[in-house]
Amino acid sequence: MMTKKQGQPPFENENGIHTAFDENMTYGEYLQLDQVLGAQKRLSGHHDEMLFIIIHQVSELWMKLILHEIQSSIAAIEADDLSTAQKCLSRVTKTQSQIIQAWDVLSTLTPSEYIEFRPFLGQASGFQSYQYRMIEFALGYKTPHVLKIYQKDADLKEELLKSYAAKSLYDVSIHCLQRNGLTIDETILCRDVEDTYEYNESVKEAWKSVYLNNEKYWELYELAEKLIDIEDSFQQWRFRHMKTVERIIGFKKGTGGSSGVGYLKKVIDQQFFPELWMIRTEL
Repeated sequence: MMTKKQGQPPFENENGIHTAFDENMTYGEYLQLDQVLGAQKRLSGHHDEMLFIIIHQVSELWMKLILHEIQSSIAAIEADDLSTAQKCLSRVTKTQSQIIQAWDVLSTLTPSEYIEFRPFLGQASGFQSYQYRMIEFALGYKTPHVLKIYQKDADLKEELLKSYAAKSLYDVSIHCLQRNGLTIDETILCRDVEDTYEYNESVKEAWKSVYLNNEKYWELYELAEKLIDIEDSFQQWRFRHMKTVERIIGFKKGTGGSSGVGYLKKVIDQQFFPELWMIRTEL
């Protein structure tokens, strides 16, 4: 038979646990859970709309962390602190895995369930995610026409323009190659960073030298692999996005006006770091 002492809840044996919070900050207050957990406002009242909202809100939170870590890695690379940059980029990849897995949860939504609340979305769409655009900008893919989407909010537009005009993760990595004695065309070092990055032969040869002499350029070699990890994960995310959309709405147009699956299939082929992929054939 269990004694009274054995049957006591673990909580009762923890004499140091704080229980008085009249003047102290609680866990919920620190995380502002009243705002976070109060932000799920279903417009249709349909049961499955809650899933749809939470998946997208969680993904936006993960994207906020991705941006935070990429921006920190950019600053670290510019300071030639590659070990810190690699730590940040490793965290980016781990975070990307969470977003990829989120599609598995959303794919439990069936077409018949989604059509019950889809009309309530109006023209709102994940296509309009400004954090997603900022991640694209930070990785070097910049298209000015997408900025038109954000005219409604002047402060947000300003933030996006600042992100658009900043050097990308790949830009600072290429400059780091040059600082380490590898030859990079001046046109690339002085390029307009508001243009989408395009393949360059000198950059390919520089990365090729890094891979062929990885002991000499060990930190650059590790940086290159971190960049590949990020692009690989980004493409996996895009693929899962495309297949989840196809599973739920087929080939209908997106609520934001895009061609839906057709558009998502096209972006899967976009590359951020083309030279790092090219050298794999040549090594």
